[in-house]
Amino acid sequence: MQDRPTYQELLAAIERFLDDDIVPNTPGGRGFHARVAANAVRTIRRELESEDEQLAAEWAGLDVLLGERERPAGRAALRKAIAGRNEALCERIRKGDADQGPFRNQALKHIGDSVQAKLSVSNPDLLKRSHPDADRINVIDHNV
Repeated sequence: MQDRPTYQELLAAIERFLDDDIVPNTPGGRGFHARVAANAVRTIRRELESEDEQLAAEWAGLDVLLGERERPAGRAALRKAIAGRNEALCERIRKGDADQGPFRNQALKHIGDSVQAKLSVSNPDLLKRSHPDADRINVIDHNV
């Protein structure tokens, strides 16, 4: 394990290189692909910075909906367990459990929170453009 440079420093250096040196000096399709690469690096950085917190929040939300379970140790195991629990949630939604009542409200809140967290990684500017004064957008209308 290395102390320096950190992944944040490495990714920031790649971002600066792409944004400052490559994108402005590369016309056409290659310039477009350089912008895509710079955005991919920013997305990776945001995901690495927030993944532990987002996985923990998603697990907690699934505990509320599906009952508490012991949280697996390690990111890979946690991601796999969350995928399995999301499949169980989808099955309950398909069966109609979320059509009305308290489970519906809990499911809508959990899904809205999950979408919000994913957008904060994949496209935070979209959230800012959609609701510049809000800390959180209402991803799902709970009154539908």
